Order: sequence, then structure tokens, then C-alpha cells
Amino acid sequence: MFIHHGKTRTLSHNLQIASLLSFVAGIVNVAGFFSVQRLTTNVTGHFAFFIDEVFKLNYWEGFIYFLYIFFFFLGSFVSSLLIEIISRKDDHYIYIVPASIECLILFIAGFYGQGLLLQRPNVIVFSLLFAMGLQNSLVTTISNATVRTTHLTGLFTDLGIELAQLFFYKAKQQKQKLRSSIRLRFTIIAFFFVGGIAGAILYTKIGLSTLIFAATTLVLGLVYDNIKFKLILLRRKFRNG
Repeated sequence: MFIHHGKTRTLSHNLQIASLLSFVAGIVNVAGFFSVQRLTTNVTGHFAFFIDEVFKLNYWEGFIYFLYIFFFFLGSFVSSLLIEIISRKDDHYIYIVPASIECLILFIAGFYGQGLLLQRPNVIVFSLLFAMGLQNSLVTTISNATVRTTHLTGLFTDLGIELAQLFFYKAKQQKQKLRSSIRLRFTIIAFFFVGGIAGAILYTKIGLSTLIFAATTLVLGLVYDNIKFKLILLRRKFRNG
């Protein structure tokens, strides 16, 4: 799921990582919006608000929206930088550090975020946008830009294009490739939606601690993937031995 990247990845790997990370992003999206009334998984809307505030000469408010955009960008930059550094030593584990940082941010926000809501709500927004920037860059790099999990605008665009193409592509290989891509996009959308529902239900019960559940889900996914990889290596060792 995480360990395979580039040409070694299969549809199954992409479906697994898409399911896990889009589910986590769905939780973060809803928990972030319910707590601070801000989008915390993408920056499209923030850019429009940034321009609006600047034109109204509300420079401080505009600067805050600029920081929202910047922290998502910063998360993406840091994730890519770490991946490049780590890949020069062992490219099997390029995901560990960025994913661990994301987990840490979600855990901290889940444990201490409730106390920040009244005094410094923007710290929560900055933190979650940074974490989602990390995640989006990580999954984009691992999957060769096949999977993106933090926002749905591009996904619905690609899905519309590919569904239309199904009416015209007749070759078996082309249709098979299209169907695989459509299946992947439906999976991301479905798990983002399910994550959002789970996040909404949990938020009504435990508030911002919902993010602890998102972080735990991601940790379990990382542990499962690592154990699975070690079992595969062990089997190969016994076969060769």
C-alpha cells in the first residue's frame, strides 16, 4: 500500500491507500469545519476569500487566508523534501516520516485542540492544512499522481471525463484501463464521504477528539502495511533458502 511506488504499484495498492487516506481526509475535513468553520483539507475556497478580503482592504483577514494557503503548500513542500532525502538512503520507507508527522499533528490537535478553539482557532486550521498538505504530497508522489485524497474537485472532473470516454473507447485494453481508473475515483469519493459521515457522528459525541480517531486509523494502516511487507520478505527468504 505505502511501500510500493512508481512502476511496482498495482491497482490494488492504489485502492488500499486511497481507501485509507481519503477516509482520514474525510474525517479531518468535517471535524475541522465543525470546530472552526474553515475548510481544512484544501485551499481552493481560501484563495477566493483571500482575494475578497484584499479588495475590501481588510489586509489582516486577507493575510490569515494567505497563511491558510501557505501552510497547505508548506506541508506539501516538507513532505516532498523529506521523501527526496529519505529516498537516497532507502526508498522502501519514504512514507514513514511524512506519515508520522501527520499522525503526530492529528494526535496533538485531537488532545489539545479543544483548548485552542476559543483563543487560537487559526492554529488548528494551520495545523490541519499542513497535515493535509503532507498527506496529499505523499500519496501523489507514491502513486505517480494517480491518487489524490484531500479534495474532490479534480476527482469529479476526471470521473466525468472518463465516464464519457467509456462511450467511445472500444479497444479492450483501453476500456479496462478506464474502468480501473473509474473504480479508483469512485473509491476515493466513497471513502471521503464515509469518513465525513464518521467524522460528523464522532464530533457530536467527542468534539475535536475525533481527530484522535483519524490519527489512530492512519497509524493502524501504517502498522498493517509494515507487517504485511515484512511477511512478504520472510516468505521470499524461506523460498530462496
